[in-house]
Amino acid sequence: MHRTEMTTPDAMSTQYASTGRLATRRGVWGPGPEGVSPTDVLRQTVVDAAPHSVVEIGCGTGHLARSILDALPEVTYLATDLSRAMVESTAAVGVPAVVAAAHELPVPDQSCDVAVAAWMLYHVPDLETVLTELRRVLRPGGTLVVATNGESHLAGLLREAGGEPLVTQFTSEVAGPLLRRHFGDVAQRDIETRASFDDHAAAAAYLATFDEGLAGALPPFDGPRSYAGHTAILTAR
Repeated sequence: MHRTEMTTPDAMSTQYASTGRLATRRGVWGPGPEGVSPTDVLRQTVVDAAPHSVVEIGCGTGHLARSILDALPEVTYLATDLSRAMVESTAAVGVPAVVAAAHELPVPDQSCDVAVAAWMLYHVPDLETVLTELRRVLRPGGTLVVATNGESHLAGLLREAGGEPLVTQFTSEVAGPLLRRHFGDVAQRDIETRASFDDHAAAAAYLATFDEGLAGALPPFDGPRSYAGHTAILTAR
């Protein structure tokens, strides 16, 4: 059975050398049975914290950061990413952004009210070091807001293509205990989402963003299809 690898340094460099793959993946997702968007929950969690200063690691194209700044125009926000393309995309939507590693943030000790890590902690090579760094930059009583996926996220589509579910170092099943090594108060909300595809070509194009082999192996089908996604939003203080 083919297994997709998305967490090696070489794979990550390829994945995020440009914004196209991320934009393709983001575009297929919508709310699940609850009618709830994890991105909306993530943004509202940050807004409800009423922060004066926020740092985000792995900012991607900057859409989340921009939406937070729209809701909190007075907040001091710094977005960071290892990918220059992502930083440039984020800066282009008016968000201060710099190239920086998640384990070495250009932020003083205890200077942020909120830190954001959205769908990225499963990528970092040394998770404990990154969590230690996030703890360093947060003020006493500050909040880390995290989004990640579960072990069965999009498993239906992956299995149809002959692959396996993506079980990473930071799935929703293990995220809480890992965060509790560094934070005293951790809460988690699990949210089911849906990935919708107009046709086989759209589903194959999605798979091709991270594995050409899976895209080519997806059996043909007619008409639209949708698949369940499993995401969690966690807060740690």
